[in-house]
Amino acid sequence: MQTSVDFVRTAVAGKEDLSEAATKVAALPYASLLMDDGQYRAVMVLGNDDEGRLSWHSRQAVVFLCEGGVLCGTHGLRAGLDGARIEGDNPFTDLRTVGEAGITVRRYDWRSGYRYGVPVTGVLRRVGQETMADPLGRSRTLARYEERLEGPGVEGTNTYWVDPATGMLWKSRQLAAPDVYLEINLIKPYRRRSQ
Repeated sequence: MQTSVDFVRTAVAGKEDLSEAATKVAALPYASLLMDDGQYRAVMVLGNDDEGRLSWHSRQAVVFLCEGGVLCGTHGLRAGLDGARIEGDNPFTDLRTVGEAGITVRRYDWRSGYRYGVPVTGVLRRVGQETMADPLGRSRTLARYEERLEGPGVEGTNTYWVDPATGMLWKSRQLAAPDVYLEINLIKPYRRRSQ
């Protein structure tokens, strides 16, 4: 176990070519992804599952949290997202069930400017499908969803790419702070063990 952990630390250290690191990490038994915020880019591995709230870690003490593939917190990134939560029904549990347009209401908590409880409304809709390569070069045809966001000091668009057969979220570009987005590419999915 320790040898595998040491290997992951080496692979995500940021010294290697990230596509090579992604290939090495994918060979391990750990869930992994590639994260990019425009300034920091790393292969990350799953650190913890706290009742559906997943924490993803890099060697440089960068952490981001998500629930059902939706970003809900960061640590060590330029976007200081203390929390994000969806109020009411969560369409992200299976985006394939979203009709012509679904509405989401979120509350964001940002350290910068001490902005907590910022209400943001999202209009979510499927906009087509795309064929794209994942970090390992595998080609996938995915359904594309866009979520138009508006709120006080916030205007933007989240984008999600989902397997139309399984509902697996393979790639997303999500707002972490005003004008700061995280691009998340799944390398190896996490499958929860049944209890």
